[in-house]
Amino acid sequence: MRALPALACVLVVAAGALFAQNPKKKDDPAQIGNRDVGKGINIYSIEREMALGKQLAQEVQRQAKVVEDPLVSEYINRTGQNLVRSSDAKVPFTFQVIEGDSPNAFALPGGYVFVYTGLIKLADEEDELAAALAHEIAHVAARHMTKQATKSEIVNLASIPASILLGGGIGAIAARQGANLGIPAVFLHFTRRDEAEADYLGLQYMYAAGYDPNGAISIFEKIQSLQKRQPGTLARVFSTHPMDADRIEKAEKEIGRILPARDEYIVNTSEYRAIRERLINLKRPAAGRGGEEDTERPTIRRRDLVE
Repeated sequence: MRALPALACVLVVAAGALFAQNPKKKDDPAQIGNRDVGKGINIYSIEREMALGKQLAQEVQRQAKVVEDPLVSEYINRTGQNLVRSSDAKVPFTFQVIEGDSPNAFALPGGYVFVYTGLIKLADEEDELAAALAHEIAHVAARHMTKQATKSEIVNLASIPASILLGGGIGAIAARQGANLGIPAVFLHFTRRDEAEADYLGLQYMYAAGYDPNGAISIFEKIQSLQKRQPGTLARVFSTHPMDADRIEKAEKEIGRILPARDEYIVNTSEYRAIRERLINLKRPAAGRGGEEDTERPTIRRRDLVE
């Protein structure tokens, strides 16, 4: 058996040490921002990860139809940035809306998040949209994309010259494989463990931003119902595994276990209702100025109404 190069051995040993420590420091939402949820074996520096994400995002923008409506774009980006400020992320973020019926969103390395119009149409309330955005922010904060790419590198390291590893790396290699919107599949397929961690962290982020964490349960259930009614609706490349009852039940338990109850949560806002209606009406030439509300006060869920 051919021995692994020295660099591969170092990476494997380091990974084992990190996995063995498993300090469980992610259970306290009060510590958001003061913990390194992205730690782990990773051959990508933060700077390189951001550069890679920028390159991939430009490819998405070339191939997808980006929604140019300034009110929709500004709202989605502002909502996303609010969640980022309540997260563990250490990179700047951009959020864009792209045309597509899939009720989904996806993140790229380095903080680039794309939201399908289909997700906004499915999410009746702002906390449901916030749950989806928080989930994608969590993938970036935990650096799942480049850690997954690093694992692929380690497995194949014996046959990859060090010059490639230290230069273009998996980004250059996988880019030739092709994927939807020109994104290498390695950056879009997550393990169940990655998805579970993104669910877990995402709940904390939306809670820290003031949203009702039960919005995550609501959007999960809607996606699950849509999967049952219309199999194949979700693009395979953005659906690592089905939205099943176990995943929903686990999220419900985590809400009760780690998130202290609050008297009030933001569920919906008139601004979101107006933006959502505006987006739905963009394809209707005869549509008027529907969706606007007289009040800008948010919809609040109070504990005494649900207990």
